[in-house]
Amino acid sequence: MIEDFSWGYSQSQLKDLGAQHTAREIAQQPQLWLDTYHLLLQQQDKIQHFLNGIYDQDKLRIILTGAGTSAYIGNILQGSFQQQLSHPVFAVATTDLVSHPHLYLFSSTPTLLISFARSGNSPESLAAIDLADQFCKSCHHLLITCNAGGQLALESKNINNRLLFILPPEAEDKSLAMTGSFTAMLLTGMLLPRLHELNKLGQQIQILAQHGMWILSNYSAQLREIAKLNFQRAVFLGSGPLLGTARECQLKLQELTDGKVICTYESFLGFRHGPKAVIDTNTLLVYLFTNNVYAHQYEIDLVNSIKKNEKGVYQLGIFKTKEDTCDLDTEIILSDKAFDLEEEFLAVCYVLPAQILGFYKSINLGLKPDLPSVSISRVVQGVKIYPLTNGNSIETTNHSHENAGCDRGRRTEPGHHHERDSGFPVHWKRNTC
Repeated sequence: MIEDFSWGYSQSQLKDLGAQHTAREIAQQPQLWLDTYHLLLQQQDKIQHFLNGIYDQDKLRIILTGAGTSAYIGNILQGSFQQQLSHPVFAVATTDLVSHPHLYLFSSTPTLLISFARSGNSPESLAAIDLADQFCKSCHHLLITCNAGGQLALESKNINNRLLFILPPEAEDKSLAMTGSFTAMLLTGMLLPRLHELNKLGQQIQILAQHGMWILSNYSAQLREIAKLNFQRAVFLGSGPLLGTARECQLKLQELTDGKVICTYESFLGFRHGPKAVIDTNTLLVYLFTNNVYAHQYEIDLVNSIKKNEKGVYQLGIFKTKEDTCDLDTEIILSDKAFDLEEEFLAVCYVLPAQILGFYKSINLGLKPDLPSVSISRVVQGVKIYPLTNGNSIETTNHSHENAGCDRGRRTEPGHHHERDSGFPVHWKRNTC
C-alpha cells in the first residue's frame, strides 16, 4: 500500500505545513478499508448473533445516525439498507434526534439505532442514545466508533441492549477533517446488512482498495494543479448513494479551506431545479458519475445542458469507466471495467479526490490542513443537552467532551421507560461530573 505517499513534499515539509496527519490519513485509506473488512470478518458471528434477534421483531424501525460527517454515512446507506432488509430504514442526524426526538422515536415501535461516531464524545451522539432508550420501550444500539477511549465506547460496555464495534486504530483521525474515519465507518455500514455474504465480498473490497490506490497514484498531481485555480465556489453532484458522497465532498473542501471556498452539493436531476443558478465564472464543478447505466443517462444530459450555458472555471468528472465522452477538463477514470465494483462501493472511494483537492487547496491558501480553522473543533464544544419533562426542559446539563474521562452517572430514575399519554418521558436526567 502507499501510506508513505509523498504528496510532493518531504515529511519535514509536511510537518512545517501542519499537514502531516491529514496527508497520512488520506493516503492510508486503501489499507484501512482492507483492515476494516478483516476486522468485521473476525467479529462477524458476534454481530450477526446480536442483530438476528433484533431483525425478528415485528414493526422494527432502523435509524442510522451520527453528527456532521458521521450523519452523512446514514444518508448514503439508507437506500442499500432498505434494499437488503425487510424493515423501514431512516437516516436521521443526532442533531435532529436531540432537538425533536418525538418526531422519530415512538414508545410502541421497536427501534434499532445504528450510531456512527469518530470520537464518541460528541454531546448529541451521547444524548441521542439516551433519548432513544427513554422514548422506546424496546431499543437496541449498534455503535460504530473509531475511539475505544471515547465516552460512547466506555459507557456502552456490558450493557445488554448495546453492541460496540471499534474500528482499527488508524481510523481515528488526528486531524480536524474526517477522512479515513468517514470511509472506514461508511464501509462498515455497507457491510452490516450483508454479513451473511461477507466472505463473498472480499473481492469487492480488494477492487475498492485498488481503486483508492489508483486515484492516489495517478491523479494527485492533477488535483494539485486544479487546486491552484482561482475558484471561490465548488459544486459536487451525485446520484443515488453518490449524493451522500457529494455532500461529504462539499463539506471536506469547505472545511479544509476554512470556508474560503463555499461549497454546495445536489443530485444531477435536482440541480436543474434552482441550484444551477450558483454557477459563475469562479465555480468548480465536480461530477460523481455512477456506473448505473439507467441513472447515468440523466447525469450526461445534465452535463451537456451545463456546457451550453455557464461552464464555471473548471469541470472535473469521476468515472468508474470511460464509456461516454463528456469532454471535461479533467476526467478521473478508475478502470476499464464498468461493473466489477457495485455502485454503493463507489461511494467510498469517490470521496478521495475531494479530500486530495481540499488538502492541496488548504496549503495554497496558507492554511494548515491538520487544523485549518480556529472557529471549529475536532469535537464539538459548548452544546448543552436539555432534559425533558412532558416536552419541556427542566434543567440543563453540559454534555461536552471535557467530561470524557469522568465516571458519568447513569439515569437518576430506573423507570425511564414510563411515559405519559403525550409520548414524552416523565423524567430524563443525566448526572454531570
